[in-house]
Amino acid sequence: MTRDVVFPPGRQALYEKNRYSPAVRANGFLFVSGQVGSREDGSPEPELEAQVHRAFGNLNAVLAAAGCTFDDVVDVTVFIVDPETNFEKIWKLVPKYWGHAPYPTLTGIGVTWLYGFQFEIKVIARLPQGGGDHGGNSDGA
Repeated sequence: MTRDVVFPPGRQALYEKNRYSPAVRANGFLFVSGQVGSREDGSPEPELEAQVHRAFGNLNAVLAAAGCTFDDVVDVTVFIVDPETNFEKIWKLVPKYWGHAPYPTLTGIGVTWLYGFQFEIKVIARLPQGGGDHGGNSDGA
């Protein structure tokens, strides 16, 4: 099987450097790797709020490259460093990106380390009709 990989514009080199795919289409769904608040060079935004905004921006770029929006997301997993301190700060920012009810499912996981980041979001989205498996790789261009 050849994975049907989706790359957002301008970030393919970063994903190749780190040896993973940003998203893979399969069986009518888009499986998106965890997105963090990384700048174009892969470095983290220094502040938590900026990291969350950038993580959603990076996520939305991956979704858009596959023809999706956050409205197509059915399952979300978030990873938060020090959730006791950071959860409420993060959750105040989420409504800007989350949309309206009914909401996707959510799993929140507290972690001790995220490679220099404080927040990561991973999703599964339903591909729009006709946006299923395409066979072969997509460069997002």
